[in-house]
Amino acid sequence: MTDHVQIENSSGILTLTLARPEKKNALTNEMYGRLADAIEAAESDAGVRVIMIKGQGDSFTAGNDLSEFAAVAAGKAQGERQVTRFIRSLGRSTKPLIAAVQGRAVGVGTTMLLHCDLVVLAENALLSTPFVSLALVPEAASSLLMPLRIGHSRAFELFALGEPISAKVALEWGLANRVVAQEQLDAEAIALAQRLAKQPLGSLVATKRLMRNGEMLVKQMEAEGEIFAARLQSAEAREAFQAFAERRPPDFAKVA
Repeated sequence: MTDHVQIENSSGILTLTLARPEKKNALTNEMYGRLADAIEAAESDAGVRVIMIKGQGDSFTAGNDLSEFAAVAAGKAQGERQVTRFIRSLGRSTKPLIAAVQGRAVGVGTTMLLHCDLVVLAENALLSTPFVSLALVPEAASSLLMPLRIGHSRAFELFALGEPISAKVALEWGLANRVVAQEQLDAEAIALAQRLAKQPLGSLVATKRLMRNGEMLVKQMEAEGEIFAARLQSAEAREAFQAFAERRPPDFAKVA
């Protein structure tokens, strides 16, 4: 079985690399499980001081693999959805999280950034959250975190219209710490990770806990998850995924 999440622990930095570039690093249930396992294990691993998430190829991630969404919408059972474990592990993580983002960051590819303590974007990064366009709702506590970060009007526009924003705009809105040239992305993220790894971990963890209420975020995720699951079974969602598969615009009026 191909390993689409590469894991490396070096000098206190746990690097999680999305390694499915031929599919723009679209996340499968198995990939979510691997990511969740790694982040959960890092909590009790004294050898991990910083966690960095990045992607191979020209995209950070195209978001959830839509074929799996379509299967759920069609009523085909897939067992436990590991994405739930993944986003909860982000919300509960006390170790510093860094993201290095190039190209497209779609759906969860953007919402996971709200849980990262430092975000470095390449100049070609494009962030989007097209949940409503797929007849779904936001996840990963982004319905709470995004308005807090960028304000209600901007957050609603991102969610409701699903249009991408550039790295420059993301930086201006406070969704990122740095924007660098594509060829400098890895070096910049690694340099920040190395600096954090040299800081007193106990102080970093305590500071992060003061700044974020992990259990409150998980409660928001649970509320979102109930609605998300219901939306996946809706006629609108079936139309959205069928239209995507048929490469045509969806017609939500006919299922209203």
